[in-house]
Amino acid sequence: MSTARPPLRERKKQRTRAALIDTALDLFTRQGFANTTLDELCDAVEVSKRTFFRNFTSKEDVAMAPARDLWAAFLSELRVREPDGRPLAESIMDTLLAAVAAMPAYGWADRLALSLNLTAVTSSMNANGLGLRDRTIRESLEILGDRLVLPDDVRPRLAMDVVVAAFDIALERWVRGSGPCVPAGLAAEAREVFAAAPGCLTLTVEPRSR
Repeated sequence: MSTARPPLRERKKQRTRAALIDTALDLFTRQGFANTTLDELCDAVEVSKRTFFRNFTSKEDVAMAPARDLWAAFLSELRVREPDGRPLAESIMDTLLAAVAAMPAYGWADRLALSLNLTAVTSSMNANGLGLRDRTIRESLEILGDRLVLPDDVRPRLAMDVVVAAFDIALERWVRGSGPCVPAGLAAEAREVFAAAPGCLTLTVEPRSR
């Protein structure tokens, strides 16, 4: 595996992209998503709108970048990860946790936490996130279908949905927890929630006594 640094031009592009994400999340958090204009963001980073649109399609896109980066890493990992003979849902979850572990050690988790907090109070970001989730599920199933012999029934989709739903719950618990928002904590939350998934199918409840 090559450890060569990217070319200077590419490093400059990466720094500009990171600056746009960090500044956007800071402004959106302090001023509110709707109250922050694209002009303000570009002025703060000292880039043109043309440069912004070379990196992102909208304010929602830049604000959701930490989650988009994670799901892009997951899809990349899914394309190369070798089948291990375990249940499909377990393999998908492990692939997702490998993507979490591969995210940058510095800054990414804090950006994701800020993005999640903004998503919780911003309807357009929430809608954007739902669209991202749906596209990721569909692309994941296409990748799996190309690499594996999947049964022609609902089980592969259910396996993917269970993993994504468990991860969504883990994200909520992680960002609302009392500890620091670090990738290892997110992975631990995801494992705990996923382990509870089979039990939900046999869960029975009693009516409240009046």
